[in-house]
Amino acid sequence: METLDLKDFEWKTVIRNLTIDDFDQLVEMQSRCFPGMNPWSREHIESQIKTFPDGQICIEIDGKLAASSSSLIVDYNPNMAWHNWSAVADNGYIRNHNPKGDTLYGIEIMVDPEFRGMRLSRRLYDARKEVCRHYNLSRIIIGGRIPGYHNHADSLSAREYIEKVIERALFDPVLTAQLANGFALQGLIPNYFPGDEASRGYATFLEWLNLDYQRGAKRRYHHVVEPIRLAVVQYEMRPVKDFSEFATQCEFFIDVASDYKSDFVVFPELFTTQLLSCVAGSRPGQAARRLAEFTPQYLDLFTEMAVKHNVNIIGGSQFVIEDETLYNVSYLFRRDGTLGKQYKIHITPSERKWWGVSPGDKVEVFDTDCGKISILVCYDIEFPELVRIAAQKDAGIVFVPFNTDTRQGYLRIRHCALARCVENHVYVAVSGCTGNLPFVENSDLHYAQSAIFTPADAEFARDAIAAECNPNIETMIIHDVDVEQLRRHRESGNVQNWNDRRRDLYKVVYMEDGAEREI
Repeated sequence: METLDLKDFEWKTVIRNLTIDDFDQLVEMQSRCFPGMNPWSREHIESQIKTFPDGQICIEIDGKLAASSSSLIVDYNPNMAWHNWSAVADNGYIRNHNPKGDTLYGIEIMVDPEFRGMRLSRRLYDARKEVCRHYNLSRIIIGGRIPGYHNHADSLSAREYIEKVIERALFDPVLTAQLANGFALQGLIPNYFPGDEASRGYATFLEWLNLDYQRGAKRRYHHVVEPIRLAVVQYEMRPVKDFSEFATQCEFFIDVASDYKSDFVVFPELFTTQLLSCVAGSRPGQAARRLAEFTPQYLDLFTEMAVKHNVNIIGGSQFVIEDETLYNVSYLFRRDGTLGKQYKIHITPSERKWWGVSPGDKVEVFDTDCGKISILVCYDIEFPELVRIAAQKDAGIVFVPFNTDTRQGYLRIRHCALARCVENHVYVAVSGCTGNLPFVENSDLHYAQSAIFTPADAEFARDAIAAECNPNIETMIIHDVDVEQLRRHRESGNVQNWNDRRRDLYKVVYMEDGAEREI
């Protein structure tokens, strides 16, 4: 099997400012999103980009425009004619944009039908919120379409329809998403856009308040550190009929993590051995290489899921054959569609004996939209030098997919993970398997109690356990961690293990890319 090029599996997902070069694709997308409505003219888009480029945002997937949003800044006035889209948006030209205003007004948001179901609207709303914070604006106001209303207009008034959407008795493709993204309904606007037949001309008046707003400050020059939400899967191993059944089980957890707006979801080491239950039995070494044949499908699945569900995925680990050598590799699937990989560095005696796995030779630290992270596979967390290297490279969170068969094996992972938190001022999230796989050698029994660990000091959880699963049941834990708290702890904690190392007596020396380095 040839070495797989990860770029062949990546989805190049980019959130950026709109440019006039996007005009043709934008108009085509608008026609698909709002059939029967007049699309933007080139003069509209040129004026929007010239007037307020930061307010014109789009999402591009593999070079194709997938979604966009347009907005401008106005000065809030309770008596303003919010019901009049043409007046507030200058009929779409936004020449009334006021850089000194205090309110971001959204004039349009759209997602190409080809890319719906991928939570792209959430990304656009999040991007708008970041614009609001960056310019220190007090709120976002939008007049939202209710395109599902025409299906119920004969039996419900617009008010009754909206009430049922709020009560979750009905689903509206626009209003439901807006409510889910933190917008509060402030009113109903008739004749907002008379040409919008699907909404019967109605729109909702919605508001989102910026809790970071500082009255009198011109702009927020610092980035407010936000918590990072981790979802840790404790995955039950059981026989599956085929890859699609495995994929369905994985997407369930990813979907739940996304619904909770998690930033990361982590799966266990070699939970893909579940796939050996649907192939012909063979000796362990051959079975491991048979499992490696699923790697292209595995990469396609998790890359798509990361983009579709807008969450960074640590995909457990999977066997990979490169130059006829078998490796145990953990992949990072970023929500922008890019990938990274970490080879398991220390191979257990049973892996070497049963499967013939070879070790990797480098500790990777990955850049993500939530800062730098590291992945160490199972046995690797039991070697303190590796986390030293990761911490030296500024990783604040270490993810540990593991797979153990006994309580003693699990406790080695647990106690070493706790120690690494203390030694290096990092968070460690461990994810393991439970359940059984009858007749799959070296992967038949599983024991786990997945958890998120912290340093042991006053500002963290009293037992240094932020969250943990009950042992040996299939479940998932979700918890927020604060990397800024780690920085403060390293500098001024009751103990400062990193700063107090006696480097005059000892140090970590390691080889990387042919050069000797030290910590």
